[in-house]
Amino acid sequence: MAERDLVPPQTALEPFTGGKLFDTVFSRGMALVEETAAYLDGPGRDQSKALGREPGLTYAAWSMELTTRLMQAASWLVMQKAVRDGEMRREDAAARKYRIRRDTPALDTGSVEASGLPARFLDLVTKSEALFEQVCRLDEALYQPGQSSAANPVSEQMAALQKAAETGAFDPLMVWRRAK
Repeated sequence: MAERDLVPPQTALEPFTGGKLFDTVFSRGMALVEETAAYLDGPGRDQSKALGREPGLTYAAWSMELTTRLMQAASWLVMQKAVRDGEMRREDAAARKYRIRRDTPALDTGSVEASGLPARFLDLVTKSEALFEQVCRLDEALYQPGQSSAANPVSEQMAALQKAAETGAFDPLMVWRRAK
């Protein structure tokens, strides 16, 4: 598939970037970047010095991962804003190198809650993971509509029912039996 094939129709991008949803995601994302940076450079730095060896290593590794994901999400949001404001062409923004997706599992704060990591740090990790996941879903919806990476059994069943209805062979039990 050529990169130009990934360019969404004009109507797909504009309602998102021109609407309140984008403004909200952008504002919250940038505020989270600032909040996280202030924490990691201030209280987080002091709190991390008091951690034991194991929690300290987790804190160091996770803070790097957290910063990386936040910067990726912020960069994507800034790029979408540039497209909206006419500072970047939509075709350029659709290039594969600007796509954002999750390549590694999300950081699981539940697995380390009892480890002594600061609660504020864990809260920022949770918020950052949620933002990153939201931006990944938005990227997929805007630039790769209909190409979800995960199979969705409900969508597959709905498509089968739709096809059966369109062909006049609507037998819900037949569709159900094939799905088994």
